[in-house]
Amino acid sequence: MYKKEISKAVINRLPRYYRYLGDLLEKDVVRISSKELSEKMKVTASQIRQDLNNFGGFGQQGYGYNVEYLHSEIGKILGLDTKYNMIIIGAGNLGQALANYVDFERRGFYVKALFDVSPKLIGQEVRGNIIKSADELEDYIKNNKVDIVAITVPKAKAPQLAADLVKWGIKGIWNFAPTDLNLPKDVTVENVHLAESLMKLSYRLSGKDDMRD
Repeated sequence: MYKKEISKAVINRLPRYYRYLGDLLEKDVVRISSKELSEKMKVTASQIRQDLNNFGGFGQQGYGYNVEYLHSEIGKILGLDTKYNMIIIGAGNLGQALANYVDFERRGFYVKALFDVSPKLIGQEVRGNIIKSADELEDYIKNNKVDIVAITVPKAKAPQLAADLVKWGIKGIWNFAPTDLNLPKDVTVENVHLAESLMKLSYRLSGKDDMRD
């Protein structure tokens, strides 16, 4: 939709805008200025205007932003007006926690299947999905529409699994394995390194930094 190259920093802030605007909608707030929004988000009003101007601005001089409209437009920018079919590979504690997170469906992400190699897990039910054997994975992908694959497998298994997924036509990978994946440029990968996030928290708690989101 947008051909202009957008910086990663701006993209990283968009979900926060969407979340804060969603909170305002729940409180029946109709409009908000960039200054008021900046106070809530701890981002300067100038930065907010610059970010949103990448996509057309959306504000009106002397009025500010219509909360419902801006929330909707940012949702479109993030692709949340599309429904995504997601499968989870690795149905242990983390995989099941992801499958049980109902808020994904509110955002348009639907967990359609879970896969694992453990005989103890195969056949169990998680929110209406029966955990399937990893042996069924290739056939499932080739016979069903799969937009996103969440990987929650051990580090050593992730690279080969990711390579297989790409070979089977997967273009979106949500990687929770503690390793970076070397994949073709046309494959979109979002890495979620939980341990690294915890280490960032540790750094802040140590008193060595006063960084803000």
